[in-house]
Amino acid sequence: MDIIVLKPDATDEEIRHIIKKLEGLGLAAHLSKGTERTVIGVIGDTSKVTEETDDGFRAIPGVESVMRILKPFKLASREFKKTPTIIKVGDTAIGGRKICVIAGPCSVESKAMMIETAKQVKKAGASFLRGGAFKPRTSPYSFQGLGEEGLKYLDASRQKTGLPIVTELMDPRDIEAVEKYSDIIQIGTRNMQNFRLLLEVGQSRKPVLLKRGLAATIKEWLMSAEYIMSRGNHNVIMCERGIRTFETSTRNTLDLSAVPVLKKLTHLPVVVDPSHGVGVLDHIPAMAKAAVAAGADGLLIEVHPNPEEALSDGEQSLKPEMFKKLMKELAPVAKAVGREI
Repeated sequence: MDIIVLKPDATDEEIRHIIKKLEGLGLAAHLSKGTERTVIGVIGDTSKVTEETDDGFRAIPGVESVMRILKPFKLASREFKKTPTIIKVGDTAIGGRKICVIAGPCSVESKAMMIETAKQVKKAGASFLRGGAFKPRTSPYSFQGLGEEGLKYLDASRQKTGLPIVTELMDPRDIEAVEKYSDIIQIGTRNMQNFRLLLEVGQSRKPVLLKRGLAATIKEWLMSAEYIMSRGNHNVIMCERGIRTFETSTRNTLDLSAVPVLKKLTHLPVVVDPSHGVGVLDHIPAMAKAAVAAGADGLLIEVHPNPEEALSDGEQSLKPEMFKKLMKELAPVAKAVGREI
């Protein structure tokens, strides 16, 4: 028993009765009201629930059917929710007809730089501003970010431009500060399987952008999304950013096949990060267009006003004029697949 499908005329009293019975079994319930039907997702270890118990729930007035989901990721699966999830951040929706573009530098370096970048990417058509205040770096001697001061610079950029903020959370101890200043919390590649961190953001009300791990399978990635959703936060955005393979021509191997695979397996929106996916400036525009053609709901693109002076990832950062050109080139690709930029 993983999903309880309700009859169209199920009453609130019947729903409360079902939830109370689930809680009595040590399980939790998530009520999902769709356009065609309402379902209760059963959260917890349902492997020990017997067929007799399933039959008991089927006998409750208001219950249409009781189903089991074979996939280990239950709440994230298409079986749980047939229609695509659309996540709203203010007036912007991720997962709808419009393809959202998240743009900005890898690291927040100064207030002036962030505000200028925000103005430039908004003018070009970006929907969100990105920037790392806390930076997970391979070397402990590399620039680690400005911390809360960087979050304040992001906030100042939002106030100047109105662009919502996407920024990374690395440590559960920083969640209060990141929640205060961000509109979407990013969980980076290196933390995709930091389960304590995932459970923490699962209790947040902020949407979560979950990046794929360096060598994670799609199933492992979806199980990480399930960790977040199991705590009540169903506003998860999957972000493909390339995986580590034997190929050395690019920084990573951008797995664009993950987009249609995810679209079949999950109802969650899918974003692609071509900047980290290839790490080579010349290839980013082509892979951004390919991502749109593959069905991505959004793009995450690094933009810096002066890449050669960037404190991190300058080699894969587009200058504002390059980003503006790319946005114009993306429009006909989006139109060809029934979307818009």
